[in-house]
Amino acid sequence: MAFSMENIVVYIALFHLSIVIAEIPTCQLFGSPNLAPDPKADSPALPNIPPARLPKPCQAPEPEAGSPALPPIPPADSPSEESRGRVFDVTEYGAVADGEKESSSAFLAAWKAACNYAGNATFLIPEGTFFLGPISFHGPCFNNWSPNIEIRGTLLAPGSLDAFPSSAWIAFRNLYGINLTGSGTGEARIDGKGEVEAWKKSSCQKSINCNRLVASLYFFEVSHATISNITLANSKGFHLNIYVSDNIDVYNLNISAPPDSPNTDGVHIGESSSITIASSTIGVGDDCVSIGPGSINISVSGIQCGPGHGISIGSLGKYKNEKDVIGIKIQNCTINGTQNGVRVKTWPGSPPGRASNITFQDISVINVSNPIIIDQDYCPSSSCDKSKPSMVELTDILIKNITGTYNTKSAVSLLCSSMVPCQNIHLMDIKLNYTGPDLGRLALGHLSVRGDVEGLKILNSKF
Repeated sequence: MAFSMENIVVYIALFHLSIVIAEIPTCQLFGSPNLAPDPKADSPALPNIPPARLPKPCQAPEPEAGSPALPPIPPADSPSEESRGRVFDVTEYGAVADGEKESSSAFLAAWKAACNYAGNATFLIPEGTFFLGPISFHGPCFNNWSPNIEIRGTLLAPGSLDAFPSSAWIAFRNLYGINLTGSGTGEARIDGKGEVEAWKKSSCQKSINCNRLVASLYFFEVSHATISNITLANSKGFHLNIYVSDNIDVYNLNISAPPDSPNTDGVHIGESSSITIASSTIGVGDDCVSIGPGSINISVSGIQCGPGHGISIGSLGKYKNEKDVIGIKIQNCTINGTQNGVRVKTWPGSPPGRASNITFQDISVINVSNPIIIDQDYCPSSSCDKSKPSMVELTDILIKNITGTYNTKSAVSLLCSSMVPCQNIHLMDIKLNYTGPDLGRLALGHLSVRGDVEGLKILNSKF
């Protein structure tokens, strides 16, 4: 069916007999000038979450509409001599910048000296190409304060998965106050060499029993850190994985992998709080940013995303006893040529869980396939039991000022659980134009709804 209003134009395709769409008052549907409420009053009542520490370059400039070009990362400023303190150069401990000699022992020796130094210290990777096997930089360091990490050269990973005993290539564990940055005249580049072997293995998108996914950078139990001015490329799995950590600012990253490289998320966050991801260019084979279970107070802004699968919350509900997701804000991003725009995804047959207080706002999409999607039937492998609904509760989701173009049948897809309704989903100022092949008006379902929805409001939108 279709209906048209003064402030809203929406086409609806209904695919499920048990659909419930609740509370779209008449005054909102027909745009009465006397009865229509102030849009501010219709925003979801969301609890206040303290803001995360904002990085120095707050957000990227707004791109020109329809422009697919992604801006370059600005050059890094070199740290001052005073802040650098004593420099621990890995080449002084035996590392060789020839791209062939494995240098993890030299890196660890330099790290141990820097970590134990009683004063300001900088762990320096100078210009050149270093072949580096799996390595873990452990804390705590002297006086529980980590040395700065300054990368000026290129790090190359082993190509073979057999070289990795765990799911991380370069790990930082149990550290406080770490500052990881690229500086100098050269490109600080971390190349995971996923094309050698990892991408050719059975993908987790196709099999639940996939090969181990090796993250290029892994932060575990790290607090009060910054990660900036780094290029991450061709990871075997996630490019940057932040897990069980807090108060981390990430900005000015350039992350890239081919669009067909499996499971190469740009940044993944799990069981972490007060994380800021800002002012970065990410084009990969999976989600540009994915926010997993246990994420609280996460801010994502100024991201140039594409290619990839968009920016996602989830997947959620794959495992038992997953922690709730609370207080996610994604804003001022451009998503170009991706499989999805903004997405929330949960597994069918999942144990109980909850995600709430989520905002997607001020986002431009360019020629994406699914600009706005809530998918509670997410099943990338063939092993899901789709006969059982997801039990992850989604509530208080504000989707505001999403504009641009899309190329599939549905601009907005709300595929909710039939057992645990999506609650308080508010769509405001959505302006999306279909640019795909002419399928005829009746073949297009600009709003697709399945499952149960309670408290759906659509204001001042056209799609």
